[in-house]
Amino acid sequence: MIKAGIIGGAGYTGGEMLRILVNHPNVEIAFVNSTSNSGNLISDVHTDLIGDTDLRFTDSVDFDKLFECSPTGGDLEGAVLFLCVGHGDAKKFLAANPINDNIKIIDLSQDFRLAQNAKLLNRTFVYGLPELNRDKIKSAGNIANPGCFATCIQLGLLPLAAKGLIQNDVHINATTGSTGAGQSLATTSHFSWRNNNLSIYKAFEHQHLNEIGESLRQAGSLLGAAGLNFIPQRGDFTRGILAAMYLESDLTLEEAQTIYEDYYSDHPFTHVSRRNIDLKQVVNTNKALVHVEKHGNKLFIISIIDNLLKGASGQAVQNMNLMFGLKEDAGLKLKAANF
Repeated sequence: MIKAGIIGGAGYTGGEMLRILVNHPNVEIAFVNSTSNSGNLISDVHTDLIGDTDLRFTDSVDFDKLFECSPTGGDLEGAVLFLCVGHGDAKKFLAANPINDNIKIIDLSQDFRLAQNAKLLNRTFVYGLPELNRDKIKSAGNIANPGCFATCIQLGLLPLAAKGLIQNDVHINATTGSTGAGQSLATTSHFSWRNNNLSIYKAFEHQHLNEIGESLRQAGSLLGAAGLNFIPQRGDFTRGILAAMYLESDLTLEEAQTIYEDYYSDHPFTHVSRRNIDLKQVVNTNKALVHVEKHGNKLFIISIIDNLLKGASGQAVQNMNLMFGLKEDAGLKLKAANF
């Protein structure tokens, strides 16, 4: 069994991590840290987990538990620590808590995503987008999990970048659910403001732009973040991201579809649909769906994910599976509702 610890288990991403790991066939949860809920039952905070776990939150961090023999039997395959904390807090936590090198780390914040920030002390973080870095992830000791907008947009553009076919500006309009803002209350996350409402924020300046640009360049694009015109929107729904993108292209529709289908042919969670797509197809799953169309000289791409799963905790577990040599989809065969 893999022993797992979670830092910051009371928030949205921590809750999703728990929902996956309590049913993962190869994982046993050693501890779940939360300073604000220490001593409380996990099921008192994440109430849908009643009957699934009797664990309690702790405000202490006992890394030795990650190496204890499992009471359920079976050999210890390794140890992993998930950092489900706010941006900037992961770096502070690791600086304040020396961690055994044998413990693998998967960070869900943005602290280590860019190449210039990928090192801390003796640890180097690999950018954890499996559709871009699967082989590197398999041999990595530390993973910087991608951002949710970044994941959705990159999956819509990577096949073109890999062929050197992003030669003009890309125009992106993407809408995210309210959980993308995290659990802390803000003016724009209150129900009375968010419901029946739609708004734009951080136009052309979203923090995920550099992350996206860096990955597209790694894949083969000559166009970095400066060529991405990104308009993020807040939607009046709870979870999911839909990104609609277009750029000038000489490709025919058939050529574009073939490029996308070939690129994702051996990736278990990202699928190309020749029919139009909608969010309900991916919400509550670790899937990403991509659809391409041709309109005149414009190539139009739609990509969709669940921001809390493929955009956060689901992708983190996908990365864990790769790091420990498990099947990539172990514990992640989640189904979407069809209504």
